[in-house]
Amino acid sequence: QVQLVESGGGLVQAGGSLRLSCTASGSVFSGNTMGWYRRPPGKQRELVGVISSGGSTVYADSVKGRFTISRDNAKNTVYLQMNSLKPEDTGVYYCRGGSLYNDWGQGTQVTVSS
Repeated sequence: QVQLVESGGGLVQAGGSLRLSCTASGSVFSGNTMGWYRRPPGKQRELVGVISSGGSTVYADSVKGRFTISRDNAKNTVYLQMNSLKPEDTGVYYCRGGSLYNDWGQGTQVTVSS
């Protein structure tokens, strides 16, 4: 089982930027697909985007062109760069990974004020 720890959340004004990090330990990181998800207030958790072991990315339509996922295998870390943030991006952001893609971090809160 892998341990995932997110960081970088906070309060930002609409139009601003944040970069989230997710550091993994306990398994081989470089060969695993990693994903970012979020849970908006009062809603179910939803996919933000994923990055494959080879660096290919897929994004939800709602964040395309604004968010970028990258990874640094040497640091066992995946990043979520969020630009042009909107109030509807508010939520708890989670990373997901592990050899079976069933390990989750504890989440980090992102709040975008209007």
